[in-house]
Amino acid sequence: MASISKLSTPNFATSSSSSSSRLLSSQPKVSISFYNRSSINKGFSNSKLALRRNTETSSLNVRCSKGDGNGTHAKKTVLHDLYDKQGQSPWYDNLCRPVTDLLPLISSGVRGVTSNPAIFQKAISTSSAYNDQFRELVLAGKNIEDAYWELVIKDIQDACKLFESIYDETDGADGYVSVEVSPQLADDTVGTVEAAKWLHKVVNRKNAYIKIPATAECVPSIRDVISLGISVNVTLIFSLSRYEAVIDAYLDGLEASGLSDLSRVTSVASFFVSRVDTLVDKMLEKIGTPEALNLRGKAAVAQAALAYKLYQKKFSGPRWEALVKKGAKKQRLLWASTSVKNPAYSDTLYVAPLIGPDTVSTMPDQALQAFIDHGVVSRTIDANLSEAEGIYSALEKIGIDWNEVGTQLEVEGVDSFKKSFDSLLVTLEDKASSLNLVKK
Repeated sequence: MASISKLSTPNFATSSSSSSSRLLSSQPKVSISFYNRSSINKGFSNSKLALRRNTETSSLNVRCSKGDGNGTHAKKTVLHDLYDKQGQSPWYDNLCRPVTDLLPLISSGVRGVTSNPAIFQKAISTSSAYNDQFRELVLAGKNIEDAYWELVIKDIQDACKLFESIYDETDGADGYVSVEVSPQLADDTVGTVEAAKWLHKVVNRKNAYIKIPATAECVPSIRDVISLGISVNVTLIFSLSRYEAVIDAYLDGLEASGLSDLSRVTSVASFFVSRVDTLVDKMLEKIGTPEALNLRGKAAVAQAALAYKLYQKKFSGPRWEALVKKGAKKQRLLWASTSVKNPAYSDTLYVAPLIGPDTVSTMPDQALQAFIDHGVVSRTIDANLSEAEGIYSALEKIGIDWNEVGTQLEVEGVDSFKKSFDSLLVTLEDKASSLNLVKK
């Protein structure tokens, strides 16, 4: 175990800024331009995705634009290096319409997309791009919730088409688009299985991941859905104990499937990162001792490193080798919640230290632009394992209960998605009224 005095502190924004400047001055500038100048000068809104260099601030902007989508191929970026040199797949944690605007991101090295109820709540409620389809659905007699799913399913299907070539080129290892079951089912084992089966059927795309939360009630759902040959993105994992249960559910599902060829049943386990620090930092500040304060900003990455150690252990040995003979693929670790919540921390804190083979890092705009701008590609996930173990142990010794942290974050995560889902349904009700689709 590493001594506490030797444990590193997270890079803070001030030091990150200076180090980023040195890095950028010593390397070729990232130059990514997907749209012609006339398109860029038209301005930006929340309806279309673009990446471009902001010449005034020297930062990479990822946002939605009004452009017509005509553009050129991106030059090679660190995202390509991330996959080619370290075996980590960079995914994008966002989805908005029109999804063809993901093409520039694909050119820049993005290899998959994740979505959740909060993402769709923002996309649908802030854009007029959904109005025509929504109007048609309501006029056809669809209720608001059914209309919501129709909107979502179209986006997922269209995005799957864009990533299909990556899926084919990697023999089903990459190129996935994730869609989540209703968050209202987070405590419903049977309901989650039925919802996953329905989504799998109606989306009907080989590279679609059905997202299921890692709640205690849904861990058995994961096993059952995997046993049906449906690929799953397990989301909202916040603790090592729950992560191990998720791995076991995947293995149990593969064994129970009865399939002679398991090569098309895949999964990722979405281990959340930044939210761990957000909660643990508050606990440490409440404790208030110098030792506690010195551990701020370290919990999330340390636990993630130990999750990778667990991943290596569980996907080895006789049980796993027996499944490999049937074509089984490892359930890859996916780092989620990679945006930095504390502005005092380095803007790549939840990406740069978690680089390793057979992993996925799904990044929202903030994290993606920061890593493309000044991220460094090297294997880091297990470079300081003894340090991670020391941090994890030190946090336990001063009173941090890791299972309690995981439980609280899970409850908060599920609640957040439920609120986003409910809010969107209200927004759609209001939109129906504003479009004069509701009978008075």
